[in-house]
Amino acid sequence: MLRTRDELAAELRALGLAPGDVVMVHAALRSVGPMLGGGDAVIGALLDAAGPEGTIAAYADWEANYEDLLDEHGRVPMWWRAHVPPFDRIWSRAIRDNGIFPELLRTTRGAAASANPGARVVATGAKAEWLTADHAIDYGYGPASPFAKLAAVRGKVLMLGAPLDAMTLIHHAEHLADIPKRVIRKEVPFAVEGGTQWRTVEEFDTVDPPDGFADDYFGTIVEAFLAMGQGARGTVGQAACVLVEAAPMLRFAVEWIERNAARA
Repeated sequence: MLRTRDELAAELRALGLAPGDVVMVHAALRSVGPMLGGGDAVIGALLDAAGPEGTIAAYADWEANYEDLLDEHGRVPMWWRAHVPPFDRIWSRAIRDNGIFPELLRTTRGAAASANPGARVVATGAKAEWLTADHAIDYGYGPASPFAKLAAVRGKVLMLGAPLDAMTLIHHAEHLADIPKRVIRKEVPFAVEGGTQWRTVEEFDTVDPPDGFADDYFGTIVEAFLAMGQGARGTVGQAACVLVEAAPMLRFAVEWIERNAARA
């Protein structure tokens, strides 16, 4: 049975998405099942549920398929540089690892995008420009990021069929947590007027978990948060969903990381 945009919007409202919400969405669209209009129906349903004052966002990253060329110092050999496509915050495609939803949102009419390559966020709606503006190039999961703004504005995070360990907000918690961190530096090509500008970008490691933590420990944090009676579970189409408020989720994640890092 094909789900319509109106039906999906009703199910999102039942889950707890409300008018005026700023929501970061992680979506596995195939899990929703057959939809009239495909992924665009999901974006439309999200916008309908959040209303004209609401905002829909997604973690996009970018297709930085040159990273295998980096040496041990995070530099690209000179003879490769002319062949590496630069990062353009508006036009660079979202990384494929996150499914098709971020790329669909990026290419939605009126969408905005943030300027940090690896931590790039795309958004559409009333606060899209504000949410994506002034994103720090270094430490893009820190205080000068859309993730910090999401928590500050009492936004939400929706896992729409996506695994709980994909909640990118917890990278912001990693940044804030008082634990030992590994610093990663790598050269990134940025598209500028007239060509490409290479710049070394600095970031805490977001690929390997902190020492003593499992690779999927984000999911453990979210499950522990839900077990306390926080957040909501439900179904949109055929997709199992979780909706949480960003600020309490963030506080819980920071405390959990610091507490468990001390035990590791």
